[in-house]
Amino acid sequence: MLLLTPGLRLILRLLSSLVIPAVCIYGAAQLAESGFDYNVPSWALLSAWIAYPLLTNFLRSIITWVQEERDIRRLGAVRIPDLKGRLPGNLDVVPQLGTGDDMYLFDWIETLQGKHGIIFNTKLLGHNKIFTSDPNHIKSILATDFNVWEKGYQFREDMASVLGSGVFNADGDVWKFHRSMTRPFFARDRITDFEIFARHADEAVAVIRARQGNPIDFQDVLQRFTLDSATEFLLGKCVHSLHALLPATYGKREMMSLTAEAFGPALNRVQERLSFRRRMAAMWPLFEVLADKTKKDMTMIGEFLSPIIQAALDRKKSHEQAKGEGDVEGNSSNTYHVLLDQLLDVSDDPKLIADEVLNILIAGRDTTSTTLPYLVYLLALHPHVLSRLREEVLNRVGPSRYPDFEDMREMKYMRAVINETMRLFPAVPANIRSNIRATTLPSTVPGGKPYYVPANSEVAYFVMTMQRSKDIWGPDADKFDPSRFLDERLHKHVLSNPFNFVPFNAGPRICLGQQFAYNEMSFFLVRFLQVFDHMELAPDAQPAEAKPPASWASAGGRKAIEKLIPKSALTLYVKGGLWMRFGEAAPEA
Repeated sequence: MLLLTPGLRLILRLLSSLVIPAVCIYGAAQLAESGFDYNVPSWALLSAWIAYPLLTNFLRSIITWVQEERDIRRLGAVRIPDLKGRLPGNLDVVPQLGTGDDMYLFDWIETLQGKHGIIFNTKLLGHNKIFTSDPNHIKSILATDFNVWEKGYQFREDMASVLGSGVFNADGDVWKFHRSMTRPFFARDRITDFEIFARHADEAVAVIRARQGNPIDFQDVLQRFTLDSATEFLLGKCVHSLHALLPATYGKREMMSLTAEAFGPALNRVQERLSFRRRMAAMWPLFEVLADKTKKDMTMIGEFLSPIIQAALDRKKSHEQAKGEGDVEGNSSNTYHVLLDQLLDVSDDPKLIADEVLNILIAGRDTTSTTLPYLVYLLALHPHVLSRLREEVLNRVGPSRYPDFEDMREMKYMRAVINETMRLFPAVPANIRSNIRATTLPSTVPGGKPYYVPANSEVAYFVMTMQRSKDIWGPDADKFDPSRFLDERLHKHVLSNPFNFVPFNAGPRICLGQQFAYNEMSFFLVRFLQVFDHMELAPDAQPAEAKPPASWASAGGRKAIEKLIPKSALTLYVKGGLWMRFGEAAPEA
């Protein structure tokens, strides 16, 4: 079977749109010559071939406009303001819809919203691409009008080579099936089992202590910590990526296999490729004409996952054979040790299981590995917050004890620090949905008519921009102030409209692992702050290309004070790593 690359498939579709009309026109000319003895000149054939797409596109646009006007009257709506370019298909608009190396993340969306309003539309190659940062629009998409919105065909196509049919790349009944497979595993008795966190948090702390005040890429340490925790929690098989950094004097160390060592970097690269595809919209296959650029890394990922899944399938088969045919009982939820056990109780399809495991694994890793580096970065910039947070940890847990679930619940300031970090630096800073039928989004003007959204539009909503909006969060929205989640501002800015703060998404597709992520982050912070009481950035170790441009200092907002460059590859990360120095607290007498 011939497997075509994404680029070749797109080229074939484009060629077919040119060749099929040419064949039809030529066939009609031949009929005219044979039936009516009329010789159609070549110039007429060429003119007809050129005119055909222009005419059909014109007629299609007229029909679409009439249908949309009918829908607008039916829905009592108004059109969304348009961002129009000068070139056909608005191709000259594409460079405006992204961040260059010298730009702060999402500066471009704030610039465009300043010109066109908080919601605007641009037709890219005839497809509606709508942008918004309004919390009421996000509420409509994620909750009140949930059944109208889905990830959409284009998103699924972009992500298919990595996410397959997993829960984050599925819609409708397929999504419901995947959601039902994983929901039971995130029950409280699972996510409050802190043994895994304890082991890997201690290893991460040991890695940092071994540096003895020398610079270390804290982002790399956290990515390894969360990858080790996630693989063991979900698969029962740890990649032990932290062990490559542990000092030789550390106790028992299991060295990584070649497949395990390649796993984490391969995950990073496929996410970067998926992010690139989303930026290039429907034209990304032209950058993958010779090969699917996720294939090599997905092969590496598969070399790690497939043997684990196959071994689990073999164990299940042996267990069923041992019990005898017809006498097989399904696992009880309280016998599931890892997510893989639960998935095997639902399906024997290795591809389906691999898709689901990888989807949950990426999500389980990225929330924590994104939030904790930014949190510690902010603590380094705000020593008074660090002092108060460490005081809470020591008062509640002490200098050495492992925290338990009750500790997590009682440490209110820690939750506030985590929330404030996710407000300024949400793990998923932007997301998209597509509507299956014509609908509306609420007006941004009190008492105004809603905005009309044509069917099959793609709406990008910017969580990071919304959660920093001064109109929503007040004049100090750019300031890192965890107390806003403890004082009267909590009621004013969050409880009054919960969709002002959606770091874990919201509605029926809210992150199943939300509490798991809070527990993992809190546990790590307790162990980390029990050991370290001093932290500072290490600009001398920071790569030159990862330092903010000098021009940022004269800008406004967080851009003016940022000491690093935030980047996004579906999820947020720090460009060039987060280079820091840490100092250990003196032992208590």
